[in-house]
Amino acid sequence: MLKKLRTIFTIPELRRKVLLTLFLLAIYRIGWQIPLPMLDQSAVADFAKNMSGDLSKFLAKVSVFSGSQLSQATIFGLGIMPYISASIILQLMGTVYKPLEELKKEGEAGRKKINEYTRYLTVVLCLIQSAGYLWYVIMRDQGNGSNMTAEMFENPVTGNLTLMWQFIAILIMTCGSVFLMWLGEQIDEYGIGNGISLLIMAGIVAMMPGALMNLLNNASYELTGFSSGKIGLEKIIMLIMMFVGVVVGVVFITLGQRRIPTQSAKHVRGRRVYGGTRQYMPLRVNQAGVMPIIFAQSLLMIPPFVFGYFGSGSEGYFGQLMQSLGTVLGSPQSMVYNLVYIAMIYFFCYFWTAITFNPKEISDNMKDNGTFIPGYRPGRRTEDYLEAVIERITYVGAGFLALIAVVPTIISELLGVDYMVASFYGGTGLLIAVSVAFDLVQKIDSHLVMRNYKGLLE
Repeated sequence: MLKKLRTIFTIPELRRKVLLTLFLLAIYRIGWQIPLPMLDQSAVADFAKNMSGDLSKFLAKVSVFSGSQLSQATIFGLGIMPYISASIILQLMGTVYKPLEELKKEGEAGRKKINEYTRYLTVVLCLIQSAGYLWYVIMRDQGNGSNMTAEMFENPVTGNLTLMWQFIAILIMTCGSVFLMWLGEQIDEYGIGNGISLLIMAGIVAMMPGALMNLLNNASYELTGFSSGKIGLEKIIMLIMMFVGVVVGVVFITLGQRRIPTQSAKHVRGRRVYGGTRQYMPLRVNQAGVMPIIFAQSLLMIPPFVFGYFGSGSEGYFGQLMQSLGTVLGSPQSMVYNLVYIAMIYFFCYFWTAITFNPKEISDNMKDNGTFIPGYRPGRRTEDYLEAVIERITYVGAGFLALIAVVPTIISELLGVDYMVASFYGGTGLLIAVSVAFDLVQKIDSHLVMRNYKGLLE
């Protein structure tokens, strides 16, 4: 393995790509630690420690998949969450809004135009989300006597941030998220791997050691029983087994394929016969990757804030109803939350697969190239067969993603383990980290094989 790793740095082009990617990820990690100057960081840290359990778990869940740090007020506090949200909105609109659908069919020019719209929408969402984060999470406790404003920036009369400094804080967080979006695009163009996914993975991997140390510091290295509230030796063993199981499952599902045999037609040119070879078409079991989980969690962030806002501003039965709905849909422990979560994962699995896999287009290409599936006529029959196959294997892939998504909640409740630890070492965080790392290795392999070297996976 060390010899293969050295081979990566012997290829000048690949070496430049890897080093540039590491350099840009290092910039991301540096910005992660830079706080907003107008807020008292010790007060923000106390607020993060004393926040309610549901809010803490909610922010932890968001931080896992968005590469953000919402429990701290930093210039990169929002991460790339606004860009992810903008991408989701435009992907959804592309299926129902005709002009966007036409742009998607224009090839590279249309894709560039959609990317431009995504950037504009990202800036708008950055302004909205940074304002909501600053006012809802940081500023809301000032009415209870807790002041998070840095002394040199506070209003001498009220003791709070003035509107000008609040606006500057919003602009700083907006610029930070836009800069992260730019970093991801630079990795896509000049580095190696998917830039946005690598930023998310870097945030997850960087928080894993802290979560592990927190687990070990609170653990008791003796048998305490599963029913006790302590983290004993048997619970640590269970987490290790779960870690190994999720890694094996992710790799198995990522590599899992349904191979459909294909036959190319024979044709004669002069005295030679061409074609007639048998090959196969690989269809991935998890065609959508981790995108359904990211989509589902992005949309599940909205109801708690919306219902909480209407509930706090209303009285009587309507206010109580809004508060109850916000609590149920914002608590990972509730049955309703997990059922909605699983349903949305299944929906986005089929939705994303429908976007990325077009049976009609594949059938037409096979027909034009003189290739067919044995037992099925080219055209409509082949299209129906491919659609039936992709529907069945997508159901299996969606079930696996749903299981991985709810594992942290189950483990956190049954074993009494901190939700942050369960997320990183047995759930969505681990799934994203392993999937992105595996995709990165495959892209490095493609560079090595192209230059007649053995790949890392061989």
